[in-house]
Amino acid sequence: MPNKIVITNRVHDEVRQRLEPYGEVIMNSMLEPWSPRVLAEHMANATALMGFMTDRVDAALLEQAAHLKIVACALKGFDNYDVCACTQRGIWVSIVPDLLTEPTAELAIGLAITLARHVRLGDQQLRTKAFDGWRAQFFGTGLHHSVVAIIGFGLVGQAIAQRLSGFDCKSLLSVDPNNSVAGVTPCSLAYALKHSDYVFVAVPLTTDSLNLIDQQQLANSKPGQLLINVGRGSVVNEQAVAQALESGRLGGYAADVFACEDWALSDRPLEIEPRLLAHSSTVFTPHLGSAVRSVRLAIEHRAADNIIAVLTGAVPPDAMNVLR
Repeated sequence: MPNKIVITNRVHDEVRQRLEPYGEVIMNSMLEPWSPRVLAEHMANATALMGFMTDRVDAALLEQAAHLKIVACALKGFDNYDVCACTQRGIWVSIVPDLLTEPTAELAIGLAITLARHVRLGDQQLRTKAFDGWRAQFFGTGLHHSVVAIIGFGLVGQAIAQRLSGFDCKSLLSVDPNNSVAGVTPCSLAYALKHSDYVFVAVPLTTDSLNLIDQQQLANSKPGQLLINVGRGSVVNEQAVAQALESGRLGGYAADVFACEDWALSDRPLEIEPRLLAHSSTVFTPHLGSAVRSVRLAIEHRAADNIIAVLTGAVPPDAMNVLR
């Protein structure tokens, strides 16, 4: 049977054309993701899957994919892909481990500045009222001489710290028992929340990190603190954040990730917490962390590399599992 390569999201033409010599390519050309039913139908004879953030690959889907050899994730965070289930069925799983780091860290800094300097409110006023020049308003805070904590100090967390080094922060803190670098002080989560003016969240979603920052943690945080989430939405309890904003305990919340995106959770919300969307001290972007044109192309090519490797009898270079 000839190979069938399923791509669940739009990719660049050159990537699709690169895969065509290795099998029939079926690609979702629409902006909206396929429904689970449609994805299952395409998987019936699939040999390879290039998956994205909007997909969930679990044991139930794999039951429909008897011929599948590889799930090539065009992403870094793979919490919505069941690696164990794939391994049990002899299916490779690969990710793109290192191309999303820099653009995500850049966006994190941008979100922090946008939130702290009230850019959203200033832009809104300019668009709705005549601008007559400077007025004494929209006073915010700066990164200069601030205490900044980074929760999760993997590649993205370290890249955020590297970029913050140019802002002359008073101190940089990190919360991660496994990683540390010179110039950044390791500390506990409780200490970071109690003492920091800015808190960056760069934690992947695991059973341990689910709702890591909740109502209790926020109740003990530094008043007026700014919280920026570029990890996973469900690492932060969005309802608790909304409550902390409304009470005035939290100074602001910026996010590029949301709990409604966490497909691996059966009880995930279906929308962003409405109170967050309505609050003036929030800034949101629609998961733009890797949305740099050249980066997205490189990610797609990297996922294609892994597919081609498997279809030509080799081990995928970015394999997350080991097959016997």
